[in-house]
Amino acid sequence: MKKITTFLALLSSLTTVNIHAEEVDCVTTSWKLIGSNHKVCVQAYDDPKVKGVSCYMSQAKKGGLKGTFGLAEDPAQFSLDCRQIGEIIIDSKLPEQEVAFSEDTSLFFKETRVMRVFDKKRNTLIYLAISRKLIDGAPANSISTVPIMPWSK
Repeated sequence: MKKITTFLALLSSLTTVNIHAEEVDCVTTSWKLIGSNHKVCVQAYDDPKVKGVSCYMSQAKKGGLKGTFGLAEDPAQFSLDCRQIGEIIIDSKLPEQEVAFSEDTSLFFKETRVMRVFDKKRNTLIYLAISRKLIDGAPANSISTVPIMPWSK
């Protein structure tokens, strides 16, 4: 079992981009008598390949004893908003579609992944957050767009 877990962890690290998110704040949504409270947390991500773009994601986090010890499976409930925060500088080798960042939302087999899609025709970056675990046959998702505009100081 340990070998399988190690293999899956290695495979996951090769296929996803785990970028350190900056936790902005959390809001309690339900008080728990034992363990941490249920909450919604807001995290900020700076796009590692596109300078001048930051994304904010709010995501539900389970509390209780399992949540306190990191064993709870967080629900696939999130929202994404990305904005231009400065001059946009794009790596010349930016693919049309790739994982911009991801975050594990359970101990095993569930993550929230943010894909970056470049719409050349409209000169717009599209960020699509999806849950990597199917919920009722379709993944939970959220979208945000950033038109590439000149930035004046």
